Amino acid sequence: MASGEKKLFTPGPLGVSLTIRQAMLSDLGSRSDEFMDVIRFIRSKLLDVAGVSSDSYTCVPMQGSGTFAVEAVITTTVPRKSGKMLVLENGSYGKRIGQMCDILGIDKVVLHSAEDRGLDIAKIEECLQNNVFTNVAVIHCETTAGVMNDVTAIGKLIRKYNPDASYFVDAMSSFGAIPLDMTDSSVDYLVSSANKCIEGAPGFAYVIAKTDKLLQCKGQSRSVSLDLVDQYETLEATCQFRYTPPTHVMLAFKQALLELDAEGGVMGRAKRYKENNDILRNGMKKFGFQQFVKDKDQSYIITTFLYPSNSKFDFQEFSAKLSDKGQVIYPGKKTEVDTFRIGNIGHLFPEDMKKLLQCIEEVCTEMGVTLPLSD
Repeated sequence: MASGEKKLFTPGPLGVSLTIRQAMLSDLGSRSDEFMDVIRFIRSKLLDVAGVSSDSYTCVPMQGSGTFAVEAVITTTVPRKSGKMLVLENGSYGKRIGQMCDILGIDKVVLHSAEDRGLDIAKIEECLQNNVFTNVAVIHCETTAGVMNDVTAIGKLIRKYNPDASYFVDAMSSFGAIPLDMTDSSVDYLVSSANKCIEGAPGFAYVIAKTDKLLQCKGQSRSVSLDLVDQYETLEATCQFRYTPPTHVMLAFKQALLELDAEGGVMGRAKRYKENNDILRNGMKKFGFQQFVKDKDQSYIITTFLYPSNSKFDFQEFSAKLSDKGQVIYPGKKTEVDTFRIGNIGHLFPEDMKKLLQCIEEVCTEMGVTLPLSD
């Protein structure tokens, strides 16, 4: 770690390798053959990572953060007439999809589940049995608390009760490190971002879509810049973005995809992230910190911990002292209970997790918080 640099134990943006940073040092024209080759490589390689064929699926990169691509899917794929979306929500990112529907004037039903556990499958089945939806949306790894949702089980229920509905999975913080069989799960649209598990630089996101489903949505978009079909058709015809692309970020992403391959693909990256997460959770358990999410629903992406009851613990001081030691963590997104979150994805390795735990122990000592914590 260079002097002054910090390790990011966050859900994003994430730390990246030096070689990924160096890939951004080249200037390419957005209409050059070299850059169009980069676009072709990225679109093709992401289908490989997803485990799907270009015969049935396509990849559509979009400028902006992951949220831009999420909104592009919603504004493009929900029919203007008689469209109705079921939003399966157990955290902030599901709530955000509901907010998008409100702004876009889309009829919706939000089915809420508790944020410390996976979505209630029985409740979802009952809802699908008694309603007709054109679209269903779910978060794969809800990083509000670090919960995993069973998107495969949900996909099977959709095909059973609402077989014509389009199924959208927000896989922002899981794609590239948590295996997902898109075909078996009946996923029509999946979204992720450059700066998550593939460890590129932030600046664009991408949609992996069933091509025939996507083309049925032509003319439906309520936005010009977020029109997913128009973006797809332009990429297919010219291998160019409609508007200025993030050239440097896409160069970095190409390198990130090469590094994902070198690590062993999705399973190789999952192995490192699982090891990181095991070290973190076991270490925090020894310190006496309690997880917010039960083990059966916990992802190996990010973990939420409850504030200790010790009166000397102050999160702002705790976080600032860790930052001074080069370790950056995030506060929780919970409102009813006080929590903080520690991620273990991005360019982090087991030695980084051990160093973080060492710093946490030092900071607690400095604050007068005795470890292990008492109940």
